[in-house]
Amino acid sequence: MIKKARQGRDGTVRITFVLPADEPAGAVSVVGDFNDWNPFANLLRRRPNGTRSAVISVPPGCALRFRYLGENGLWFDDDTRS
Repeated sequence: MIKKARQGRDGTVRITFVLPADEPAGAVSVVGDFNDWNPFANLLRRRPNGTRSAVISVPPGCALRFRYLGENGLWFDDDTRS
């Protein structure tokens, strides 16, 4: 799931990437053009509500290209994107 919210006076958009705590098992990062496809830049962190998430800020109107990268080189997409 992806959540969007405006933040700050500069109009940047806060994007939150959310996945269940255990699907897929192991560490997962969100990797995309916003972090130069660096798998270490945005690791999803476990939250008390049973999910894990990572937050980024991007300029308004920015189109994001990204995928998730799990352990053992497992690449996957966000099935909730429309």
